[in-house]
Amino acid sequence: MLSPIQEYLENLHARHAPAREGAVASYIPELSKADPDWFGICIATRDGHVYEVGDTRQPFTIQSISKALAYGLALEDRGEEHVLSRIGVEPSGEAFNAISLKEGSGAPFNPMINAGAIATCGQVLAKDGKTRFERLLEFLGGFAGRALDVDEAVYESESATGHRNRAIGWLLRNFGIVDENPHETLETYFRQCAIRVTCRDLALMGATLANQGVQPLTQKRAIPTQYVDNVLGVMATCGMYDWSGEWIYRVGLPAKSGVGGGILAVLPGQLGIGVFSPPLDAQGNSHRGIQVCMDLSRELSLHMMNPTATPRTAVRLGYHGGEVTARRRLPQSSRETLRRHGSRIQVLELQGGLIFTTFEPVVRQVFQLANAGCLHIIFDLRAVVMANTVSLKLLADLCGRMRRLGVQLVVCQPGGLAPRLQSAGVPADCVFSTLDAALEKCEDALLLAVTGVSWRPARGLKLAECPVFQSCSPEEARMLEQTLTRRTFQTDETLIKAGESSDEMFVLLEGNVEVRIKGKLGLSQRVDVLTSGMTAGEMAFLDGSPRSADVVAMDRVECLVMTRAWFESLSETHPELKIRLLQAFMREISSRLRQANIAIAALHSQ
Repeated sequence: MLSPIQEYLENLHARHAPAREGAVASYIPELSKADPDWFGICIATRDGHVYEVGDTRQPFTIQSISKALAYGLALEDRGEEHVLSRIGVEPSGEAFNAISLKEGSGAPFNPMINAGAIATCGQVLAKDGKTRFERLLEFLGGFAGRALDVDEAVYESESATGHRNRAIGWLLRNFGIVDENPHETLETYFRQCAIRVTCRDLALMGATLANQGVQPLTQKRAIPTQYVDNVLGVMATCGMYDWSGEWIYRVGLPAKSGVGGGILAVLPGQLGIGVFSPPLDAQGNSHRGIQVCMDLSRELSLHMMNPTATPRTAVRLGYHGGEVTARRRLPQSSRETLRRHGSRIQVLELQGGLIFTTFEPVVRQVFQLANAGCLHIIFDLRAVVMANTVSLKLLADLCGRMRRLGVQLVVCQPGGLAPRLQSAGVPADCVFSTLDAALEKCEDALLLAVTGVSWRPARGLKLAECPVFQSCSPEEARMLEQTLTRRTFQTDETLIKAGESSDEMFVLLEGNVEVRIKGKLGLSQRVDVLTSGMTAGEMAFLDGSPRSADVVAMDRVECLVMTRAWFESLSETHPELKIRLLQAFMREISSRLRQANIAIAALHSQ
């Protein structure tokens, strides 16, 4: 089954594929051969996960997108102060091929126009036995995570028709911006623009910048960290030619376009976007690319000025149902079943702000868990401080997709998000007020799926069916029936009150009781639920300490009562029985302590 994010991209692609506005670039003859129907969209996250649709593997020439990355190499070679003395960083408000130089100094206004890009090539050094172009080709390949090559036909076409750029080159030489005969610099620039890439390459290049210069797939550094901000800065202010102002207003992402039809955009710290569609608008930007990026920014809330943006995944902690269980005492057999099969219940504690970029890794993790055989997934929203509409719709969509896969996805402790979850389409039966309630629901379903029967007793138990008495002989069982008192409690009646003396303990034959303690604000909090066959009050009964919690009937309860005097008398009348009863108590207490240790380890593992 498709991820909701992948399906969103496919729908976005289908929405814009019929567009016929714009025209393929023809001023470079080879570019005019591009198919106007080529169209790809790709998103790459900072940890290297790629979503793609359409013609994302179709090679095309990088053209002016190379200007932003080449600027990074010039900074690395010469340093910021030197490069700024030759090339400005101010938007020009003019076309990309304008002869736009500052009055007096002759410096180009920025490295994103042709004049600035040619000057940038002049700042790249030939060293380590490699030419300028060889270093540029290798540098760009570091961003893509693979070796790149040149479309020689496009290079020759650009070189043969690049008379205006040659005029710019000589003007730069005249003002001392380029230090030598500009011929080699110009040919380097023409070849740089003819480097072949794909839409997927562009997204990964963007993800590399989003990841502070480390390529997500190769984990190799492509550019020093200190120059990433410089590159993103000029992309944000100058990367979309004379539409840059409106771009940053509408889309809000540092970006660079090329007349080959590509757009590279970056959400700093989070992801890179590549879009490829050859037909261009009047400014020389991909027409479909502009429309796609505007939709992506608006529909996924990717504008970099969004104050909730954060590069971290929303997952704070993860553990499974074999480690942490609902606050209730299950029969020993059920506890063992959960220990063996509890990994099929997974709890993800989410935190902070839920937006597309923090929730996207959660979506991936959910699909991985489902593919690994998980049957129940619980989102604990207790530490979530906000959630935008995009993330809530993704969550609702995820609930439906998991249900179709046979996986139950539920949320708990939503707080003030509860009404918005319902509005977003999260089913009411998937929302629980407490983690305990969510775990209980999932545990019951898992135990039924594994064993084929409900663990809950369908009727009241006989004395011999209670685990604590199962080692008794028939004669001992008859003695217990004759000597132990039966007592009945109605709903909300108290069996045990905190602070009282512990002269009695109870063995439940029918019904359920809740163990409660008082919190800091005086409110009662459930810490355990006991059902038929279980004992209540044995800890204080054994060590003689005052009661530490209240035990209250949840429905009609029938139980056997052991008094301290009766239990002590067994030392004389039935010493072997007393030993077996003590052993049964210790096994139960030991099992619960072991489970508590597992839960503590799980909750402190991250």
